[in-house]
Amino acid sequence: MISPENLKLLKRQKYRVAGKHSAVQICRWTKNSLTGKGECYKYQFYGIPSWRCCEISPAAVWCDNHCLHCWRAIEATQGNKMPTKDIDSPKKIIEECIKGRKLLMSGFGGHDTLNSKRYKEAQEPSHFAISLIGEPTLYPKIGEMIAELRKDARTSFIVSNGLHPEVFKKLDKKKQLPTQLYISLNSSNKEEYDAWHKSSKKNAWKIYNKSLDLMNKFTKKGKRTILRMTIARDKNIDEKHIKEFASIIKKANPLFVEIKSYMPLGYARARMGYDAMLTNVEIRKFSRALAKELGKSYGILDEHYPSRICLVGKKKDKKRMKIKTKEI
Repeated sequence: MISPENLKLLKRQKYRVAGKHSAVQICRWTKNSLTGKGECYKYQFYGIPSWRCCEISPAAVWCDNHCLHCWRAIEATQGNKMPTKDIDSPKKIIEECIKGRKLLMSGFGGHDTLNSKRYKEAQEPSHFAISLIGEPTLYPKIGEMIAELRKDARTSFIVSNGLHPEVFKKLDKKKQLPTQLYISLNSSNKEEYDAWHKSSKKNAWKIYNKSLDLMNKFTKKGKRTILRMTIARDKNIDEKHIKEFASIIKKANPLFVEIKSYMPLGYARARMGYDAMLTNVEIRKFSRALAKELGKSYGILDEHYPSRICLVGKKKDKKRMKIKTKEI
């Protein structure tokens, strides 16, 4: 299902292919958390243990967009719709991703500064970040995957481009929304949205806004909702954008907004380069201005300096998740 060329590419980029169409990778923060070098912002903000976080994609080479800031080889995208026949079950994907993750971590067993307790716990991930590469809502059984994870007391994030509101409606109806639902927010108006995302879908901006309306409904129902913003120099950081972004955020009404600098990783370096990356001072300044524009409902709740990210939100006491995991 994944082309031979893309299988080679994913392997070269240190992904483990799981089954026919999924992939898993371990990030810098998983490695750091195992060797005493710090934890991810997800741990600081929400309480997700970095060493037990499994980053996966059930739709590794399928996406609607060709975003400027994406680190993947967007030229290798195999379309904006996954095949529906002979796809892997959620259970198989989860099992294969855990197996692949163990193989990726196998070299850490003899590390000089290894935290052996964490290494043991890391063999059984308690959290699945369903993002990584590709658009996860293109996997036809994404709801069943969330339900399968929930059965095993695992928490989950879905990070989506917001171009499949019909999937969000289905997840809500079947009570299969993830622990936290993310929608990416990179552009503040239609013209810049089209230029940044280069979407293959017609009327992408209009469809995207339907997802923002649904996010508002989910927040009002008490769900954990987040807009994830990527900010880049000379792209979306000036005063005009702050006002437009504030309008969009008020419309979506998320519980939290993550404001993160663009990072020159992978193939993104050829599209935007290193100069587009912001300093922590710039991200903090932008976040303060945005929080002010949003009014008293929102404020800066936290900051993770190594990741160049600020968390803006409504209620600080709601920041950390209630996590119940099986003991190892």
